[in-house]
Amino acid sequence: MKILAVLIGLCLVFLFVWERVDIVRVGYQVERLKVEKSRLERERDQLQVKFSALSAPDRIAKMATEQLGMVPPQKGQVIMVQAKPAGDPHFRPAPAEVRIARNDLSDWRR
Repeated sequence: MKILAVLIGLCLVFLFVWERVDIVRVGYQVERLKVEKSRLERERDQLQVKFSALSAPDRIAKMATEQLGMVPPQKGQVIMVQAKPAGDPHFRPAPAEVRIARNDLSDWRR
């Protein structure tokens, strides 16, 4: 009976030690994840700043003109279009108009 009590006592001690070791391990893991979270948040903030800088309308317009050779449409290149739903005889066009730029593909292919 004494041996059984000693074995149960040893098992409880081992269980207690294992639990403490596991708590320490989980604590280290939590700290490592906190550091990684901070690093990822800094990276996210840097990417947001970079995205804002790259998607600025002035920068896009400058690159379109300088690198791609794009220019605003000239007079006569914009055609006004009004959409009319099929099968509705009582349709009255809305005051808003859609503007579509006409492409000169013959000049583009050269």
